[in-house]
Amino acid sequence: MDRENLSEEAVSELLSGIENVRLNEEETAVVIIDQTKLPGKTEYLELKTAEELYDAIFELKVRGAPAIGICAAYGMYILSKRIRAENGLQFYEKCKEHAAYLNASRPTAVNLSWALHRMERLVEENLSHTPAELTEMLRQEGRRIQAEDAAMCRAISEYGVSLLREGDGILTHCNAGPLATSRYGTALGPLFLGKERGMHFHVFSDETRPLLQGARLTSYELEQAGIDVTLICDNMASIVMKNGWVQACMVGCDRIAANGDTANKIGTSGVAILAKHYGIPFYVLGPSSTIDFQCKTGEDIEIEQRNPDEIKSKFYARPMAPESVKCYNPAFDVTDHTLISAIITERGILRAPFESSLAEAFPERAGAGR
Repeated sequence: MDRENLSEEAVSELLSGIENVRLNEEETAVVIIDQTKLPGKTEYLELKTAEELYDAIFELKVRGAPAIGICAAYGMYILSKRIRAENGLQFYEKCKEHAAYLNASRPTAVNLSWALHRMERLVEENLSHTPAELTEMLRQEGRRIQAEDAAMCRAISEYGVSLLREGDGILTHCNAGPLATSRYGTALGPLFLGKERGMHFHVFSDETRPLLQGARLTSYELEQAGIDVTLICDNMASIVMKNGWVQACMVGCDRIAANGDTANKIGTSGVAILAKHYGIPFYVLGPSSTIDFQCKTGEDIEIEQRNPDEIKSKFYARPMAPESVKCYNPAFDVTDHTLISAIITERGILRAPFESSLAEAFPERAGAGR
């Protein structure tokens, strides 16, 4: 989406009512909902320092690829207000340091590096301006990034709902609703939009181990919206598909390679394999900010490795495994493009061959490799 297409009035309208990632009233902090406390407790955090921003992203207090990017963009603005620089070049050098530090927090979600690069590039292209002017530019750019995401999620939801029929059963994995984005969400967006239009779906929400985003967040969001949802363990996906209860799978993504391979929360590729076996459409929904044309295939995607305690003890009253046992805890896996029925972006429903359909949908980015 071209930022020039959004007027200031449109930006303000798109940002109204968004609570999960925003600036505080004084614009001295990024305010997030602490997703690690949901659904039991709704707690807002104010992130004021680079360390607080890094920890919030790394510890999944803010999560979901678009939401991470938005948080980082606003974070760059907040941090820029404290930069002491005599000119644009000095200001730019400090901005680069902040961006590099925040970018190290989550290597797989491309929205993080995309948003940070966009903020950094804005400063680089305007070095003749004063630090105060550059700070205001960063503020406006952060607002536009979030407004664009809200508009993209709406468009994705429109395309996604066109693939669904009244009464369909939908299986989803992890969480790709409003909490993970700005509004509507990606994978859940068509369900919220369909609900607004009087459609009825039955959703099977994979719990999504080990961090239980499906159990804690997706089930919470859908139930709050009055959408019929049934929580299932990850290893129950096969039986609900075999029973004929699922007519489509809809998942989000953290990175889309140029050939259509997609990285998403661990367990997604298994869902895709099952869907292929049972002849069920498997749809990946994500904004263009998750497409990485520099990444040729899924083999090039760096997979984040998480703390073993997330498997052994997190969410348990006491450890559920021997303290000394080794753990393999990748945060994501890669779904091969051959398993994907369509990739749904704000510019339409893209089908195989994805290398050409992605490039045709986003020629301005494909040519630049971003």
